[in-house]
Amino acid sequence: MSEYTDYHAPEGLRTRATVLVVPGRGETRATYTRLGSRLAADAYRVRVIDAPGLDEGDPTGSLDRFGAQLAVAAEDSATDDDGVVRPLVLVGADSGAVAVAALLGRDVVPRAARPDAVVLAGIPGGGTTAVGDWEEELDVRTACPAHRGRLTEDTGIRRGALDEAVPEALLAAAHGAGIDVPALFLTGDADPLADREALVRTAKSLPKARLSVVRGAHHDVLNDMQHRSVAAEIVTFLETLRNGLVPVVSVDSSAW
Repeated sequence: MSEYTDYHAPEGLRTRATVLVVPGRGETRATYTRLGSRLAADAYRVRVIDAPGLDEGDPTGSLDRFGAQLAVAAEDSATDDDGVVRPLVLVGADSGAVAVAALLGRDVVPRAARPDAVVLAGIPGGGTTAVGDWEEELDVRTACPAHRGRLTEDTGIRRGALDEAVPEALLAAAHGAGIDVPALFLTGDADPLADREALVRTAKSLPKARLSVVRGAHHDVLNDMQHRSVAAEIVTFLETLRNGLVPVVSVDSSAW
């Protein structure tokens, strides 16, 4: 069985970038079907990998294994004619976002996996949070009926995974990573697992970072009710990246 789920740009369109999506705690690749399809429709090559295994007792080894996983996934996305289509952007959610940020804080990121930019969504705060039974976990994750249904029907989802603490060493490494590539942070203002103050400090400490707060969104900010607007925010970021971080659209006048 493939270790990836791929979404390709429509036939006849030039691929604009490669996007590797890294799921979070309890999630499967199927969790990102909607996001992958939407980004691919805008001519991005999207590959969703398996969620990384993060070991509290071996944070360094966890990152080494994750870096190797990313390198293989990126190299295997190459085409015969063009190689890996750049820019290469890593999109991480929850513990996947923590792993991406912590990995970039080290100088040993495999060359093939070295991204041109990152999107870090739903980074959790530290410690453990009791989320209750499955219905209560869904309430923490999302208010979107379609997403709730997908999670419930996916037999690969690990229910109760949000009760598992993300290794503190990796959380600290993520917040202190000193990421030097453009970074888009995404968080929901209704996410009970987020540490908003820590995210603000981290974003402000970086040279090329933006923190976007999604009104009404829960922990699964990439898949909640606002998923269309969130996907649009990511596409805007990708297009801005391709334009040297100069916004493609500017507003001269607006009544809202």
